[in-house]
Amino acid sequence: MAEKIAVVPGSFDPVTNGHLDIINRAADIFDIVYVGVLNNSSKQPLFTINERIHLIKEITKNRPNIRVESSTGLLVDYAKEKGAQAIVRGLRAVSDFEYEMQITSMNRVLDESIETFFIMTKNQYSFLSSSIVKEVAKYGGNIGELVPPLVEQALKEKFNQK
Repeated sequence: MAEKIAVVPGSFDPVTNGHLDIINRAADIFDIVYVGVLNNSSKQPLFTINERIHLIKEITKNRPNIRVESSTGLLVDYAKEKGAQAIVRGLRAVSDFEYEMQITSMNRVLDESIETFFIMTKNQYSFLSSSIVKEVAKYGGNIGELVPPLVEQALKEKFNQK
């Protein structure tokens, strides 16, 4: 029987507890989960691709079925390259749905053999985004409940805080 492989894509700048919720739940369902770290061309990243990969690898190192890599180009091409049957996306609120539906529809046009699965984030993460975390961290706010300790420390270092 073939392994069930999924890709969880995102910019993860930085990875939050909401992202990890989706990644870990996908890893509970699929045999192999590739976390595809992407650059969002409409944003200036705080962390380099390599820094983001390092953080996610460290945080998920106890999950042997999670692989973390960077990807450029089309997501469906990356998914095909990895032998994935699925793309897993997180939904925080109804407002995410319209955007995700457009992306999913386009991906289906590009390759109808790859399904997209949506996982609703847990309620405590429904407001959470990397942008909000960066903004709060920039001004020294408490982000301990929003990101893993390793990410909290990395953000403090980026913003030269103790």
